[in-house]
Amino acid sequence: MITGEPKIKVALLQNSRRAAVRLNGDYRLADGRAVSGRHFIQGDRGAVLISNDARRELIRNGEIRLEAAMNSSFSLSDVKIGIDFHWERTQALTFAGDIILLAGGGSTFHLINEIPLEDYLASVISSEMSARAPLEFLKAQAVTARSWLVAMLEKKKEPRTKRSAGAENERILWQDVNDHVGFDVCADDHCQRYQGTTRIVSPNVRRAINDTRGRFLCFGGRICDARYHKCCGGQTEIYSTAWEDQNNDYLSNISDDANFHLPVRSENDARRWLTGRPKAYCNTTDKKLLSTILPDFDLETADFYRWRVAYRQEELEDIIRKKSGLDFGEVKALVPLERGPSGRIFKLKIEGSKRTVIVGKELEIRRWLSPSHLLSSAFVVDEERQANGKISRFTLQGGGWGHGVGLCQIGAAVMAVQGFTAEEILAHYFTGAELQKLY
Repeated sequence: MITGEPKIKVALLQNSRRAAVRLNGDYRLADGRAVSGRHFIQGDRGAVLISNDARRELIRNGEIRLEAAMNSSFSLSDVKIGIDFHWERTQALTFAGDIILLAGGGSTFHLINEIPLEDYLASVISSEMSARAPLEFLKAQAVTARSWLVAMLEKKKEPRTKRSAGAENERILWQDVNDHVGFDVCADDHCQRYQGTTRIVSPNVRRAINDTRGRFLCFGGRICDARYHKCCGGQTEIYSTAWEDQNNDYLSNISDDANFHLPVRSENDARRWLTGRPKAYCNTTDKKLLSTILPDFDLETADFYRWRVAYRQEELEDIIRKKSGLDFGEVKALVPLERGPSGRIFKLKIEGSKRTVIVGKELEIRRWLSPSHLLSSAFVVDEERQANGKISRFTLQGGGWGHGVGLCQIGAAVMAVQGFTAEEILAHYFTGAELQKLY
């Protein structure tokens, strides 16, 4: 296992053609030249070109490194966050650390920020949730994010994991960080939110990082692949609903409550569970509490524990056609085939007049059934029909926000408000895992 703090390569821009960057302080090129101020970057046939504010070429190469002087930072004006999700937007963000520019395919490039792990985590914690959140939650989030990241770095040393399966008329897909080549993680929800020094790094965040420095969740002699999400909806999910067909004991299904809730085992269970509002740590509508624990743009999503989406039939057909690339004709039924214990569907049959296809896993289902993404794949389907029997509307009644595996961020934050320690929070969400200090 790891014995020292690594540096992390975070892709802030991927496959970009041009960008403007402001160097706030001195940065040094490999040939010793110091550069600062506003510069322009563009891809150029397998190389990256940097020009100054007067548009005079400064350097051109397949890979360019800019090393930051003490206390220097850099700013990007157009960074997309929440890509393809309903909270997607463009922001101006500032980052510390070094810059690596790596040529991509055609005339594109990646802009990568290289930064020590613990500094990276301070931004992740402040980006994923509010820096005003309770200290014990921030400590639990820090350990979880650190564990996931280093477990992922180890995983990337192995052969790339298969990310598709299924027979004819099946589209079973999943995503993971092994998809990234040339850098460790991206800066968005696909990996972990990382919005640099723009997000306020509060004294509580600094303390959470310092108090947990080098501490990891471990199980069976390995660092845990410690996943997390926004809201489980009352029960956490197992790994295989979202990724490969394997499971880890420390990512088992648990009730997000002091009392036990029966897991979903049937469609009747799913309807009972998802149309009710059972007690759970993440079942909160307290606006004052949520404003303390969630980033501003997450506060725009008010109904996350239980939610409802309705589509006219023609509207749903258009969405599925655009998102899947397949023409189903008239959509006649959405049939859940397999669910996890939280109620999340990981195999859904879409029956149409022109074709029938089984789609999975959970994220692909969420993508196909929304102009952006559904909050989760935990839903039941109701149909409204006209007098002639033709479907006029599909209504999805669902629960939770995200894949549901591992730590439930809202639930964990509520536990902290109620007086639970970081150690108790982590023991609740990661069954049997142990805390170990590795550096």
